[in-house]
Amino acid sequence: MSDELTPAVEDYVREIYKLQHERGRATTSAIAERMGVSAPSATGMIKRLASLSLVEHERYRGVVLTRAGEKKAIELIRHHRLLEQYLAQALGLPIDAVHAEADRLEHALSEEVEARIDASLGYPTHDPHGDPIPDARLRVAASSHGTLAALGIGDRATVRRIPDGDPQVVRYLASMELLPSRAVEVVESAPFDGPLTIVVGGTRHAISRELALQIHVG
Repeated sequence: MSDELTPAVEDYVREIYKLQHERGRATTSAIAERMGVSAPSATGMIKRLASLSLVEHERYRGVVLTRAGEKKAIELIRHHRLLEQYLAQALGLPIDAVHAEADRLEHALSEEVEARIDASLGYPTHDPHGDPIPDARLRVAASSHGTLAALGIGDRATVRRIPDGDPQVVRYLASMELLPSRAVEVVESAPFDGPLTIVVGGTRHAISRELALQIHVG
């Protein structure tokens, strides 16, 4: 099977895994939206994944990863997040650049190099965006942090995770120093779902509620 696991196949498996954990299930329409393809294209790939015994299609539940599919997804996520941490920590790449670079490198990373990177970084548990890095046994630490949007006026918290998919958003958050491990305080909350005013590092910033929903704090 390994020769048939192209980068495209692996990307689908990874995104199906994420959808299952984010929404409880992965429908064909959700997969198509996540992958940026048409529904017929997603359906074709789902059939291919099923032929490789990576997914099963369950009525009313959508697509469900098999045990083999879940293992492959977690392996790829481990590669990606380790690479992000290596690029940021060892090579000094800016946080808004590591996601795209890791996307390019994750499919080619051997298990030996993965283990060496892990050891050289001191076995990190989280990537630069705050996402947990699966360990060598493919165990993923659970997290139950709330969002910045849920904080009230006067509440203080520590940033635990920021979104990583859009480099412009990451760059914007980095410009405010609104990054994992930084302290944040909510000082104003505009009515009618208006923006929040926060303080990070002694500086006030206004942030949309939509973006605040994507930032996890604890």
